[in-house]
Amino acid sequence: MSTAVPTPRLPLKTKLAFGVGDLGAAIVAAVQGFFLNAFLLDVAGLRPVAAGTIFLIVKIWDSVNDPIIGALTDRTKTRWGRRRPWLLFGAIPFGLSFFLHWLVPDLGDTGKFIYYLVVALLLDVAYTAVNVPYTALTPELSDDYDERTSLNAYRFGFSILGGMVAAFLHGIIAGSFDSAKTGNAVAAAIWAFFIITSALVTFAYTRESHFRQENDAEINFFTGLGIVFRNRAFLSVTTIYLLTWLCIQFVQANLLLYARYWLDAEAQFPFLILAIQMTAFAFLIVWSKVSARIGKQRAYYAGVSLWIMAEVLIFFLQPGQVNLLFALAVLAGAGVSIGYLIPWSMLPDVIELDELETGQRREGVYYGFFVFLQKLGISLGLALSNFALELTGYITPPEGGPWPVQPDAVLLALRLFVSLVPAAILLLSIPVVMRYPITRQRYAEIRATLAARRKS
Repeated sequence: MSTAVPTPRLPLKTKLAFGVGDLGAAIVAAVQGFFLNAFLLDVAGLRPVAAGTIFLIVKIWDSVNDPIIGALTDRTKTRWGRRRPWLLFGAIPFGLSFFLHWLVPDLGDTGKFIYYLVVALLLDVAYTAVNVPYTALTPELSDDYDERTSLNAYRFGFSILGGMVAAFLHGIIAGSFDSAKTGNAVAAAIWAFFIITSALVTFAYTRESHFRQENDAEINFFTGLGIVFRNRAFLSVTTIYLLTWLCIQFVQANLLLYARYWLDAEAQFPFLILAIQMTAFAFLIVWSKVSARIGKQRAYYAGVSLWIMAEVLIFFLQPGQVNLLFALAVLAGAGVSIGYLIPWSMLPDVIELDELETGQRREGVYYGFFVFLQKLGISLGLALSNFALELTGYITPPEGGPWPVQPDAVLLALRLFVSLVPAAILLLSIPVVMRYPITRQRYAEIRATLAARRKS
């Protein structure tokens, strides 16, 4: 006999409005992931060590910023709920700070370093103020195991599709201008509009119907964090997420430089992104159905195996083998979508387990650390690879001049960063998934117990 508690299905309008909300974060992640490193090094003229230092400083701020904002959203009390007001008031700062990141000020090396550091810190705050409460909406829209997976499928459908379009068009828009500086600024202005709009749509067309204010007891912040990190399931999910995003960012941060300096395939780069993202989008639907049939863990094993295979084979590509690169990009895209879908669909289950064990609901704290780990993966990938490029003798191209011939050590580093390094990181995630303790049956028991407790 099943212990599951029947839950009304969410209307399509709600799922679509929720999914749209991830466009902003997806655009930022995709455009910055694929283009920011090359922009800072080859357009803005920063040295790799300067760019890497910026990313690390921002992460120090992140370690404070993300969980604090997450905790603040837990305590927000308005007639609109506790998550949605953050989307309303954070939308414009989010879009504006993103735009500023793609300008090149007429300053010296020190001035540009300070400018990009300040803008990066502002963007980080704005990103957190929108994305943490947005992601924390998931358990407050539904408490059903499969509906949450469905919500995340819609979310990452928009995420992958939006990121795909933005990443595909950014290089084309930027390249249509004689000046790379002007082209990047125009493209960034377009994306800023969509970043702002997506947050406002989610605010307008969703409702926090499963929000339970009575469980929001005020607790000491650090005590709450101690409870969070004693949650074994949370540690498993966050480790999985950090490893998959670290893998993604090693590839994204270096793929354009790899295409430019090793394969001599920069002209095909927008279509390479399209191949990866379109495949990831299609397989998001596939993995959602596979997960519903065989469970989240087994679906992850299948997807990550394809991903690892593609990464290993990419290392052996030689200059000019563009067709083979596209074939491997399709194979990798089939795996990439599993890194989006599974960890995010596991997290709401972890929050229910925490409520069962503690009697409190702290979605904001949990989602705050999840967003922190996403940005940690982005920044670690960028920082570590940039430091390695500095050590191997990366040559900064002259303004307006041709791309230089990079040293063999730089070329080897770029090849490793888009192949064997991410493959090794993915291998580390498999034993962590094996130890994840919340199965479908266990989650049904958690829900039944919580439902009985709430009625008493």
